[in-house]
Amino acid sequence: QVQLVESGGGLVQPGGSLRLSCAASGSIFRVNDMSWYRQAPGKQRTLVATITRDSSKNYADSVKDRFSISRDNAKKMVYLQMNSLKPEDTAVYYCNADLTTMFPSYRQGNYWGQGTQVTVSS
Repeated sequence: QVQLVESGGGLVQPGGSLRLSCAASGSIFRVNDMSWYRQAPGKQRTLVATITRDSSKNYADSVKDRFSISRDNAKKMVYLQMNSLKPEDTAVYYCNADLTTMFPSYRQGNYWGQGTQVTVSS
């Protein structure tokens, strides 16, 4: 069974920093694009950042120059370094990955983590 598990969320003051991590596990042959999304209360889930397997990166305009996405292919992990956090960054952050799995046969699929809460408040 394939799983994505996020960690690193919490409560932080405005201007502070947090680092989110997401680990992929299970019968994974290859991890392709990995992304972070977020969903604030009463709002739709939106894309925060994406990183391809060769580490090309894209960011939402609202987080450019503050957030940085990175990955470790050997560990099947993706990270989101969040700096200069603002109250409007408060949301549940979700890890998303395009994976090639290998059991019972090779196939591609899109997977979500369970989410981790980030709250920015004084």
